[in-house]
Amino acid sequence: MTGDLLIRSVRPWPDSPDAPAVDVLCADGALASFGPALQAPPGVPVVDGRGGVLLPSFADVHAHLDSNRLGLPFRPHTAGPGLADLVENDRRHWRTAERGVAERATHALGRTIAAGATLVRSHAQVDVDSGLDRLEGVLAAREAHADRAAVEVVAFPQCGVLREKGTADLLEAALLAGADLVGGLDPAGYDRDPVRHLDVVFGLADKHQRGVDVHLHDAGSLGAFQVELICERVAALDMRGRVTVSHAFALSTVDSDRQRELVELLAAHDVAVTTVAPGAREPLPLRRLRREGVRLGLGQDGMRDYWSPYGNGDMLDRAWQLAYRSGFRQDELVGMCVDIATRGGASVLGVPHGLTEGSPADLVVVPGDTVTAAVMDRAPRTLVVRAGRVVAAGGELV
Repeated sequence: MTGDLLIRSVRPWPDSPDAPAVDVLCADGALASFGPALQAPPGVPVVDGRGGVLLPSFADVHAHLDSNRLGLPFRPHTAGPGLADLVENDRRHWRTAERGVAERATHALGRTIAAGATLVRSHAQVDVDSGLDRLEGVLAAREAHADRAAVEVVAFPQCGVLREKGTADLLEAALLAGADLVGGLDPAGYDRDPVRHLDVVFGLADKHQRGVDVHLHDAGSLGAFQVELICERVAALDMRGRVTVSHAFALSTVDSDRQRELVELLAAHDVAVTTVAPGAREPLPLRRLRREGVRLGLGQDGMRDYWSPYGNGDMLDRAWQLAYRSGFRQDELVGMCVDIATRGGASVLGVPHGLTEGSPADLVVVPGDTVTAAVMDRAPRTLVVRAGRVVAAGGELV
């Protein structure tokens, strides 16, 4: 029966590590009951969780599936140090990959699912060089894994909105072709005209009733100013709950009082934030963001691409990176990073997610005595379940 499943012997998080294992019954794609020695209704498949920790599945809410090189021969990093250098390096090389965009994106998405993510938001580059080719590759990957994961796609102007004539028209074409959100990139620092940039992005979002996800690398007061501009657009167009600021480096590069103001502003306008736990930037104020009620998620960003050699498609590995970069040692703080990588990401996408009866049966079982142990060991996932169906086991798709 579709969406019906009995999982034996798991320990739902955040139960005590010495709590006895229970069984979990999924019915019609949702969590139906938890308890010892549950009986499977006739015809319902039964799988063994082997005493592992049961989590809501991971949500990778900031990926770039179109640019990854997972599974391909390693290429040395050849870009210069600045954002423009990275953008141009990608533009020079993406067509020379040994496989096309659709094949690479499908492979990377499969790896991400096998590692426990069933919710994904991927940016797809749209510009006058690539047209809609890269978007179409990501859409093909979404279709290939439609039964294994829910994937949102952002039409992403990696080369800016204003620098090249025709980009705005391509963004609109991307929305008509199947993109779910319209993206932006450093309206001030890269495009050098934040008002016009946001006019285009929010104008398209309003016209087509889509969400917005803006890459905001600009730091300090410049980045803070753009956070304010974004929130002004959210209020003017009544887009609360439909806008995300990715990276948001300004939050970790202003003083504490200014940071508090920005976090409160994001919370008041229900603007979500995503981070990728970057290695070269100060970590975001995770506890302050969560305390104020800002929806906060985690993503892989690029995966062994023309921007960076890092990334492997594993959101448990990225949760480790978030905890490590934040200097967390206590179990509750490591667990907070796992929550950001699971429930937090789902909140960015605006979908229900959890381990209560009635929640969607999107689950991952990870080996480990505790959640902290699972993060530190990062063993292959025992089971990955999407809507009550096993889609991966032992780190491999099924």
